Amino acid sequence: MKRPQTIRSGLPLALGAHAIWGSMPLYLLLVQSVAPLEFVAWRVVFTLPLCLVLVMVLRGWGELHAVLRNGRAVLTLFGSAAMVAINWWLYVWAIHNGHIYAASLGYYILPLMMMLLGLAVLGERLTRRQWAAVALAALGVGILAAGALTTMWVSVAMAVTFGLYGLLRKTVAAGPLAGLTVESLILLPIALVIVIWYAREPAGSALTQGWGVALAVAWSGPMTAVPLMLFAAAARRMPYTVIGFLQFISPTVVFILGLTVFGEELRPAQLGCYILIWGAAALFSWDLLQGRKAKAAS
Repeated sequence: MKRPQTIRSGLPLALGAHAIWGSMPLYLLLVQSVAPLEFVAWRVVFTLPLCLVLVMVLRGWGELHAVLRNGRAVLTLFGSAAMVAINWWLYVWAIHNGHIYAASLGYYILPLMMMLLGLAVLGERLTRRQWAAVALAALGVGILAAGALTTMWVSVAMAVTFGLYGLLRKTVAAGPLAGLTVESLILLPIALVIVIWYAREPAGSALTQGWGVALAVAWSGPMTAVPLMLFAAAARRMPYTVIGFLQFISPTVVFILGLTVFGEELRPAQLGCYILIWGAAALFSWDLLQGRKAKAAS
């Protein structure tokens, strides 16, 4: 496991990413009239210019050129771009169709997927208390899944696609900004085809639905780029198993929004899942704290 100071340097980045992701359903209320596929395409279109401006301001052209000349890195980013695009569409589709808890469940499953990938692919290890926390979380997810079988495919697909995205971004030879810029370049041709196709439909482009909708769609650029760069930076600084467990934060925020803002009914199975997962989070956090104290004392 990485040193405590390395974990601390990545923790604020991970928390910032999850704060934005957790609030995403509130933002999506502003673009309910936009088809999920068109919205995802606009996310790509508006993310790329922001990335290029940041590359210019931060003088990251050298790193960007180095990534583009690295065939293996570009191939890996093709994979991560595909995974994040599918994940975006699934999430927006779930929110637009009133499946708030399905979206929340997808990201509850995600930490378990990330921990599994960290163990199987990266050779990371968990302590006994961390395994106990994983078991508690898995039990909670299992209880919640039992009450959401009809939308389980959405939840599982969201967990798998973002889990693979995070793994690819952790292992690729590209920094957060350069990687996201290349991913956006890869997705841009497909995104342009989609927005042009919708513009030629009778309903027209989302940007013609009024200034409010147009500005909300344009804001998808920062809403996309900022948390992804924060997440990618955190993933490079922290063990994948640890950052995976932090993924419980944003779905809990989404879960609470589904209960309060969107008015979905809270069933006993969902309440049981909530209690078990936060118990697991507390146990995992306590183990990390104890580990830091032991290392500081040695």
